[in-house]
Amino acid sequence: MKTMTAFRAAIDAAPVVPVLTVEDAAHAEPLAEALVKGGMTSAEITLRSPAALDVIRIMKAAQDRLLVGAGTIISEGDVDAALKAGADFLVTPGTSPLLLDALGRHDGVILPGISTASEAMARFDEGYGVLKFFPAEAAGGAKFLKSLAGPLPHMDFMPTGGITPDNAADYLSLPNVIAVGGSWIATKDEMARGDWSAITEKAKAATKLRRGS
Repeated sequence: MKTMTAFRAAIDAAPVVPVLTVEDAAHAEPLAEALVKGGMTSAEITLRSPAALDVIRIMKAAQDRLLVGAGTIISEGDVDAALKAGADFLVTPGTSPLLLDALGRHDGVILPGISTASEAMARFDEGYGVLKFFPAEAAGGAKFLKSLAGPLPHMDFMPTGGITPDNAADYLSLPNVIAVGGSWIATKDEMARGDWSAITEKAKAATKLRRGS
């Protein structure tokens, strides 16, 4: 996995992280190319399809400038498989005791999912400096994260879940949000049609979203 320094550099350059479910490994290479052409520096591939691990491998080989992470990590098996596939970072929707044990055996960039202040405090105490806030909109949205910035100013978040081009700036304006995860950058229909130019254009638009804006 990449270091946190490399991860932070990538999201500083482009604070929208595409969160993608890719059904066909044949889409991996043109997808990676489309994202990089659009200025994307990272992507999270969810382990929600049988092709996901192959997609991670292919995207990494195709575009070495793109950090490719694995999302929807929910078990020790997912951790091991994602690391063997070469994932640059791991993202979980939440954390069970068994999953925490598995994550704790690895160094690198790991963003455990939280949805409450208590979970955020517990994960920070365990050494996780960047946390995934999920499902962001359903769990309180930007208002919730803004309320945490006062009592928990030392914690950084990447909200995911319900983030759109219309509300992404609300999150990125917050001092405790370092990036947002967005599934709108590349839809399943666009990938199925091979509409890579549409994905590139949406990526270009997303790169105009900046922190503090």
